[in-house]
Amino acid sequence: MTDYMKEYKGAADSFCLAGEATDIRPYGEGHINLTLLVTTPQKRYIMQKMNTHVFPDPDNLMRNICAVTEHLRAHGAETLNVVPTRDGKPFLKGKDCFRVYDFIENTVTYQQVTDKKVFYNSGKAFGEFQNCLASFDASALTETIPRFHDTPKRFADFRAALAADALGRAKECGPEIEFVLSRGDTYGKVVEGLKDGSVPLRVTHNDTKLNNILMDAKTNEARAVIDLDTVMPGSMLYDFGDSIRFGASTAAEDEKDLDKVHFDIGLFRAYAEGYCEAVRGSITPRERELFPYGAYLMTMECGMRFLADYLAGDTYFAIKYPEHNLVRCRTQFKLASEMEKSFSETGRIVSEILG
Repeated sequence: MTDYMKEYKGAADSFCLAGEATDIRPYGEGHINLTLLVTTPQKRYIMQKMNTHVFPDPDNLMRNICAVTEHLRAHGAETLNVVPTRDGKPFLKGKDCFRVYDFIENTVTYQQVTDKKVFYNSGKAFGEFQNCLASFDASALTETIPRFHDTPKRFADFRAALAADALGRAKECGPEIEFVLSRGDTYGKVVEGLKDGSVPLRVTHNDTKLNNILMDAKTNEARAVIDLDTVMPGSMLYDFGDSIRFGASTAAEDEKDLDKVHFDIGLFRAYAEGYCEAVRGSITPRERELFPYGAYLMTMECGMRFLADYLAGDTYFAIKYPEHNLVRCRTQFKLASEMEKSFSETGRIVSEILG
């Protein structure tokens, strides 16, 4: 019996599995929860040891996931299926918390955008996810991470980190600090729109990276959107924008050579075609107007979070070397600066797609 079987078989046996677990081993590349592949003679499952430090309210988190997946399934979408515990609960609660999903067979995930077709398919998947949930009352969901994409709050947090300058690092990154401060009046459009109703409150995924979509192993068509821990109320502009931030860059998030970092308009178009075609029936005029801005906003928000963490002494994001967060913020600001210059073109692309 492997160490993982010894440690986690008791947890697996607490769920309504089709047969007894015969193998348990690590699976995937996630960094928040411990993800395990559980095999029985009849089926395979994903079991996760939930990170209750990052998500301290597992009851409401699982309530969100169950409500959203039930809605998606009722509308014909393939989605995660929560396997209950033997006493009918959506997760195993104790010193450690566990949950189990059916394993979705014959699928793959991609860590990076390999071509425009794959990115188009991811845009279509997240757009269909959004469109399917347009009829769901987003206010019924709990914020698993309060004010997660409240960019003005993130800006205030950045200014607090700058004022404290805990390690005296501000002198090393004057241009980056000025880049954030000089754009302070650009961060509030979505939050203000949600408050005055011009931007609809929607169910949002909030982590719309390519690797959170299961693609069919043969066709590369999207099968299911996964990693639903951050599903909560928000704006579709967050989801669209974060996908572009991650996927329409020509380099890794921590590329040191900024000459390699560019905002790829062709990849923007590919994703926008998939996403916009899917949400055509539910998008509002204000949302379509703000799509290019959403990409800029999420990129700036991510960049200022990296920079704030660098100033604070790297207390949030895991780093591999002392300047890692500074390098990360520089890639984001390079992308944001190119996005700013491309607003007319990206706006025109969205208008062409939506007509």
